[in-house]
Amino acid sequence: MSAPSGSRTAEQAPGIDELLERVRAGYERIGAREAHDAVRAGGALLVDIRYAALRERDGLIPGALVVERNELEWRLDPKGSHRLPEATGHDLRVVVVCDEGYASSLAAESLHRLGLRRATDLVGGFQAWRAAGLPVTGGHGDGSRR
Repeated sequence: MSAPSGSRTAEQAPGIDELLERVRAGYERIGAREAHDAVRAGGALLVDIRYAALRERDGLIPGALVVERNELEWRLDPKGSHRLPEATGHDLRVVVVCDEGYASSLAAESLHRLGLRRATDLVGGFQAWRAAGLPVTGGHGDGSRR
């Protein structure tokens, strides 16, 4: 049985590294200091998609909106019936934060597909934010990588 026209076979499909490279070529990523400054100036919405265990272990970025990854599109789609009040329009600059800056790239690309063309992600994720000495509250873990 052959693959439907226009679809890829498993051998033709990109691996995750190639996929990330392609996705990231579609927008400009942002560093921790730049993200911090943009949020402080009111020019960006920081969205933390890390799962609860990581937030409990490492802490939170003050002012970041916590949205579980599996709810992100529903909560930030300005046309969606389940959107958050912060999802004010398609011109919203969203900076997605995951733990190390991988899942957030895929999440930002998904937001682009919803029309949020200013969506981006934090290079290095939460770990880069913390390493830059930027504000973090809470957390009880030792910060070691598991």
